Amino acid sequence: MYGDIGTSPLYALRECFHGPHSIVPSEGNVLGVLSLIFWSLIVIISIKYVIIVMRADNDGEGGILALMSLVSSAEKKSGFKYIFITTLGLFGAALLYGDGIITPAISVLSAVEGLKIATPFFNPYIIPLTVIILVSLFAVQYKGTAGVGKIFGPITFIWFIVIAVLGISSIAKNPDVLRAINPYFALHFFVDNGFHGFVILGSVFLVVTGGEALYADLGHFGKSPIKLAWFSLVLPCLLLNYFGQGALILKNVAAVENPFYYLAPEWALYPLVILATIATVIASQALISGAFSITFQALQLGFLPRMRILHTSEDERGQIYIPQINWILLVCTIALVLGFKSSSNLAAAYGIAVTSTMVITTILLSVAMVKLWKWSKLVVFFVITFFLIIDLSFWGANLLKVLQGGWVPLTMGAVIYFLMTTWHNGRKNLLNKIHEQTLSIENFVTEFLSIRMIAIPGTAIYMSSSSTGTPPPLIKNITHNRLLHKQVVILTIKFHKVPHIRLEERIQIEQPTEGFYRVIANYGFMDITNIQQIIELLDKQGIKIKMEKTTFFLGRETLIPKKKNLFEMIRDKIFILMSNNSQRATDFFNIPPTRVYEVGTQVEL
Repeated sequence: MYGDIGTSPLYALRECFHGPHSIVPSEGNVLGVLSLIFWSLIVIISIKYVIIVMRADNDGEGGILALMSLVSSAEKKSGFKYIFITTLGLFGAALLYGDGIITPAISVLSAVEGLKIATPFFNPYIIPLTVIILVSLFAVQYKGTAGVGKIFGPITFIWFIVIAVLGISSIAKNPDVLRAINPYFALHFFVDNGFHGFVILGSVFLVVTGGEALYADLGHFGKSPIKLAWFSLVLPCLLLNYFGQGALILKNVAAVENPFYYLAPEWALYPLVILATIATVIASQALISGAFSITFQALQLGFLPRMRILHTSEDERGQIYIPQINWILLVCTIALVLGFKSSSNLAAAYGIAVTSTMVITTILLSVAMVKLWKWSKLVVFFVITFFLIIDLSFWGANLLKVLQGGWVPLTMGAVIYFLMTTWHNGRKNLLNKIHEQTLSIENFVTEFLSIRMIAIPGTAIYMSSSSTGTPPPLIKNITHNRLLHKQVVILTIKFHKVPHIRLEERIQIEQPTEGFYRVIANYGFMDITNIQQIIELLDKQGIKIKMEKTTFFLGRETLIPKKKNLFEMIRDKIFILMSNNSQRATDFFNIPPTRVYEVGTQVEL
């Protein structure tokens, strides 16, 4: 969980004094930057995220989408505030995909670049080695993290101890560097450097880029372990290493080329490169798993089409693998490595996505404070204003890096946001069109069940997106075939804006007439749907269903774009393309394909 923020020492301080926007490594500047790093970790991570933001858990789950769902539940769905909150949350989630691509690229590349410190011989092999490591990382994702996760914790622990020891050995030679704890040096840094000092905030921000990942992992670990690990191990080790790098630069200005690796004695360089590479792989793993989790949440909330989801652990329901997302991330990550060629160049692209998401989190947090925690509006105003001043300062500094590469995550976020909203709006429009063609259950029972029909033994389960109407396949089957099974179940699977629904609250049953049932299966956005489980729950309620004597009726819509303006036509065609390439309902809901009967309809959007 702390892999992302824990590998920032590989490149964060270096970018302040050696990157494209670097500043002269004078004593005042070094102490000023260290002071900024110290207080950034204290204010943004320790106070904002660990102490305050993690209070905003949605039934134990964290992350931007969980926060969006939590605060939007307090607003009317048709209101401006609801739309505003949903828009912010979706765009913040979309931006995190950019973080999930850049983090593996910059982390692994910066670790492998340590070989250049050892000998120039490795210079031509840095990028090929990075690509090989990344391909290997993404290639084993299908196995899940359950097995390798057992060694991730100990290795990460060793990593933090090692970077702390490296920092202590350097601080011992120049303990005056600890003066940077005084915020005076941070203020004096801005006075001395003016606008250039503001620009450096874009590099200083690299030390806190794991804040959103920390919040997103809340559901996996819980608040207490996260707080304990941060304050007892992670924060002290990070600060010791950053201050150790600063002490080294004050002693030897040439060390700005790569102060992290120059901390190590010559004999330890190769082992440190290996350890750093493993640590960055672990950090990358956390971000990749986070991308899978965001995708799963967005899919369940109706913002992405169905995708093939593999569950890699029988014990941990959150451990999933999504092949399409995995290979898209791999291609994009390798493209970044080949395009930017060095971690310093990549640092220019890093930050803008995370700062934007942090600003969005702060805004959504203000709603939680007022609506859910019932804080005084005056207190909320001062707290949120304080955090927004800091967040917007970092955001503004990173905005200056847009032309140097910051446009990459912004463009990616904009494209993903467009796809999310296109799918959500298109699906809503499609369901409205289908709803117009359906009868209410009451009218169906009155009009159709009085018609003489042939009774077929067994059970028919009609999958329906509407929890009130009659599914078109049922009406068509009766209209054209005059057939009706002895037991009919209309099944609607409904996702709610809470992470989990308790098993005892999962099923709702109505019985309009004998042998005819309306069933609503309720799921949270972190729950896994399973038809077999639903059948077992129905069995406990007295509805006996034998799979070998059951037929599932599914609607299959052929979508036809209606003539509109150019933008709407393009959006409709993209929606149709997404719909045609989404995973079939039989696979997504684990329905036996041999028991499925599909009924086709044409729908004009």
